[in-house]
Amino acid sequence: MRYQSTHRDKSREVNLPVQEPTTLLPFLLAHVKGKSRNNIKSLLSRKLVTVDGKPTSQFDTPLTPGQVVTILSVPAPRQDALPFPLLYEDAHLIVVNKPAKLLSVANEKEKQRTAYHMVTDYVKNQHIDNRIYVIHRLDRDTSGVLMFAKDPETKALFQDNWNQIVTRRGYLAVVEGRPKREADTIHSYLIETSTHMIFSGDPGPGAKEAITNYQVRKSGGGYTLLDISIDTGRKNQIRVHMKEMGCPIAGDKQYGARTNPIGRLCLHANELSLTHPATGKPMTFQAKMPRDFNRMFR
Repeated sequence: MRYQSTHRDKSREVNLPVQEPTTLLPFLLAHVKGKSRNNIKSLLSRKLVTVDGKPTSQFDTPLTPGQVVTILSVPAPRQDALPFPLLYEDAHLIVVNKPAKLLSVANEKEKQRTAYHMVTDYVKNQHIDNRIYVIHRLDRDTSGVLMFAKDPETKALFQDNWNQIVTRRGYLAVVEGRPKREADTIHSYLIETSTHMIFSGDPGPGAKEAITNYQVRKSGGGYTLLDISIDTGRKNQIRVHMKEMGCPIAGDKQYGARTNPIGRLCLHANELSLTHPATGKPMTFQAKMPRDFNRMFR
């Protein structure tokens, strides 16, 4: 299954994986917050509920583990509740397309204007007791696919089994110049200084292994667009590896860029593939390349 950054004007889908044998009505009452029995029956009568993609109006439809119940029409949240695209949401996960220049989570200087805070507000608009949990992060200046857990059990599954659950983390980067090789793998050990700069060094105490794969997509005007995937998720990993390759990411003054053609770091997390921890189904979430990236090659 692939999910891209598209908005629905009047409705959105909510996907609810089934984890134990039950029937449809009690399942919906347990998982859809703020809806009465009559509300649920109204959704069923309008055939706005599907089981594994098949519409049903029967409240006593039997459910078995591994099936997915989808509500096809739920009132959309207020536009100001989530000011960036929602890629996917179910009972366990919520995935968004984070814009550049927005922190994933709070730091010492910024507590409120973060993706975590905004997505928390969004889920609490659905039900006051709802929460989200941090699974991974994107740098402030990196845009793209960002995922949160909606329950502590899902968070723990990702923390304990990240490499088994997540099968691909893909990025697009516009770099200055052109790499000597059309495709390559960069393997180093990253060390962070007391001033929070990161560089590659010898393996040893405090050094973290980092592996970055890249493929040239196109070049022009002094820039190159790269498809990138990472086997490790170290802080500033891609930025450091591009600098040390001699092709810093455009807009990345901290790591050696001389130009800033579109007023932002030209790094975008365009793809996240995983095996859903509740259903076992393979899923891919995609966020389209920012238009400004393409304009650099016209």
